[in-house]
Amino acid sequence: MTDPRFLAIDWATWTPMVRATLLFVRRGDEVLLILKKRGLGAGKINGPGGKIDPGETAVQCAIREVQEELCVTPIDPVDFGELSFQFVDGLRLHARIFVAMAHAGTPTETEEAVPLWTPVSAIPYDQMWADDRLWLPEVLAGRKVALRALFDADEMLGHALDVSE
Repeated sequence: MTDPRFLAIDWATWTPMVRATLLFVRRGDEVLLILKKRGLGAGKINGPGGKIDPGETAVQCAIREVQEELCVTPIDPVDFGELSFQFVDGLRLHARIFVAMAHAGTPTETEEAVPLWTPVSAIPYDQMWADDRLWLPEVLAGRKVALRALFDADEMLGHALDVSE
């Protein structure tokens, strides 16, 4: 059952406090994930990403974050949609999702992240944010997504997902 606090959010007028990106590098049947070492989601598996800097576009941010977190450069990332997160503590986070089918460099562990080449068929959703199992399979199948979700810390209280070709 969806929490009434999710139903009470006016997503048409909702505005984020933080704008960020996630970028998933593909290599055949694998996707490059990270074990996040610090910040929001530390200890979870996710895609590399982070906050958009002033004056930076979403795609510039996505590339920069992968470079900083994994020492690789994604080539020609494609936008696959957006995630809008409302947290009960007040945080409002919006993220653009990108996928790159090629990259330059070798993924390397940094202070931020441990690289994990993972078969798409074996993504460890039980070690990820609760919403990832909803939208990530769609993105990896080539569909665009728009997710809206309410979280209380790690617990997803409600969500709505739109998927398009």
